[in-house]
Amino acid sequence: MRKEINLGSPSQASTTTLSTSLKTSDFFSQEGIIPGPLGVLLGALAGGMGWGIRGQYGHETGAMLAGVLVGLVIVLVYLPYKSAWAAFRAAALFAVGIGIGGSMTYGQTIGLTHDPNLLGNWPALKWGMLGLAIKGGLWIGFAGLFLGTALSGIRYAWFEWLVVLLVALLVHRFGVWLLNSPFDPANRVLPYFYFSADWRWQPLAELKPRPEVWGGYLLVFLYLLLYTTWGKGDPLAWRLGLWAFLGGAIGFPAGQCWQAAHAWNIDWFKQFDWDKHINWWNMMEITFGTIMGATVCFGVWIHRRFIGLNSPEDKTETAPWEWLLLAIHLVLLYCAEFTSTLPILSRLYDDGIPLVILPVCCIVAGRWWPLFVLLPVTLFPIVGKSIRHVVYQEQDLTPWVGWIFLVALPSALSLGITLWSFLGIRSGKKSTGTIAAVLLIFCSWIYFGLNFAFFKYPFPWNTWTARTPSNLIFTVCVTGLTIASICFLVIERTRLSKKDSSTQE
Repeated sequence: MRKEINLGSPSQASTTTLSTSLKTSDFFSQEGIIPGPLGVLLGALAGGMGWGIRGQYGHETGAMLAGVLVGLVIVLVYLPYKSAWAAFRAAALFAVGIGIGGSMTYGQTIGLTHDPNLLGNWPALKWGMLGLAIKGGLWIGFAGLFLGTALSGIRYAWFEWLVVLLVALLVHRFGVWLLNSPFDPANRVLPYFYFSADWRWQPLAELKPRPEVWGGYLLVFLYLLLYTTWGKGDPLAWRLGLWAFLGGAIGFPAGQCWQAAHAWNIDWFKQFDWDKHINWWNMMEITFGTIMGATVCFGVWIHRRFIGLNSPEDKTETAPWEWLLLAIHLVLLYCAEFTSTLPILSRLYDDGIPLVILPVCCIVAGRWWPLFVLLPVTLFPIVGKSIRHVVYQEQDLTPWVGWIFLVALPSALSLGITLWSFLGIRSGKKSTGTIAAVLLIFCSWIYFGLNFAFFKYPFPWNTWTARTPSNLIFTVCVTGLTIASICFLVIERTRLSKKDSSTQE
C-alpha cells in the first residue's frame, strides 16, 4: 500500500508529496520509524536533561528549553510525516506553554518537606507535597493544553488567541484574589490554602512568606480547558492538558521524594562516600523532568487518533513583520532578564501570561516564528545567563573566549539552522522528521554544552563534585537522543534511496 503524505510546503495546493510504503496503522503510530513506546523513553531523556539543565537558568525562559527538547521528540516520533508547519507550530506552542508556570514560587513549598526545623513533621511534609503536585501539574498542564490545540486540527486564529489570553489575565487576577488572598505577612495573615513558609508549621519562627499565584493559574487552566473543549470542540487539547497535568503532578513531588528522603535520613546517607557527590536538588529536577517528558509523550501516543490528519489547508504566508516582532521580543527579553533600567518591562515579562502573548500569536500567525521559538528565542536568554555566570561571575573564561564560544557561535549556528530548516520545509525536499532530527541533535548538544561550562567542566576523570553525577546523567540523555535522531536519519535516507531506485526502474 502506497500513501501520499503531506510535507507542508508554502501552499498546500501545490504541496510536494513523499511516497512511502508505511501502512496506515504505522502512519498513526509512526512505528515504521521510531516505535511509539520508544518515544516515551526519548521523552523521558529529553525531559530529564532539559529540566535538570533548567535548574541553572531558572523560571519561565529556563523551562522553555525543556519544552523545546520534549516538543522536538514529539515531532520526531509521532509527527515525522505531518505538515512541517503544523508540527513545529505544535512543538513551539508546547515550549511556550511550559514557560507559563515558571512564575509560581515553589522554593518554600519544597522547604516544607525538608527544612531542618520541619524534619519529622509529617503533616507539613504531606502539605508540601500536595502543594508541589498542584504547582507541578499546572506548570506542565499549560504546555500539554497548548500542544493539543496545535495537533487537533481545530483552527485557532492569532486574534482569537490574543483575546483569549487577555481574558486570561483577568481570570488570573480573580483566581489570585479568590484562592491566594488575603496575604498580609506583617500581621501573620495568610490564605487558607497556602503552600509556602507558614506559621501554621512554625509558630515561633521568623518567616518571610512569599505571595503565591497558583490559584490564578488554576482558574486560567480551567478557563482554557472549558474554552477549548466546549467553545471550540477540541478533542485533543483537554486530553493532552490533563495528561500533562498528571505528569507534573506526579513528577514534582516524586522528584522531591529524593531530596526529602535525604534530609530526613541524613545520617544514613552520610555513611556512603558517594553522598557528598550528589546534588539532591538537581536530582529532584531531573526526576521531575523525566516523569514529565515520559507522561506527555505517552499521552500523545495513546491519543494519536485525535491528531488532526485532515486539518484545513495551512495558507499562512511569510511576512516581514515576523522578523520585526522577533527583534521586539528579544529586546523585551533582554530588558527583563539582564537589566533593571526599565522595571515595568521586567515586571511585565516576569509573569507567565504576558510573556507568552506575543509568541503565541506570532507562532499561530507566522511561519518563521515556530522555528524562532525552537531555536534563537529559547537560546537567547540561556546564552546570556551562561556568559554572565561563566565569564563575569565565576571568571572561568576570558571575555573574548566566552563571547565567541558561549554567545556568538551558538547564536550563529541557531540562526543558520533556522534558515536551513525554513528553506527545507518550503522546498518540500526535507521531511518533517528529518528536520526534527537535526534540530533535536543541535538543541540537545548546545544546551548540554552550555550547561557543561556552567558546571565548570565536570569530566568524570577529574575530581568529582556534586555536579559530576548530574552531568553523567545528562551525557546518557544527550547520547540517547542523538542515537535515536541519527537512526531516524539513516532509515529515512535508506527509504528515500529505495524509492528513487524503484522510480528509476
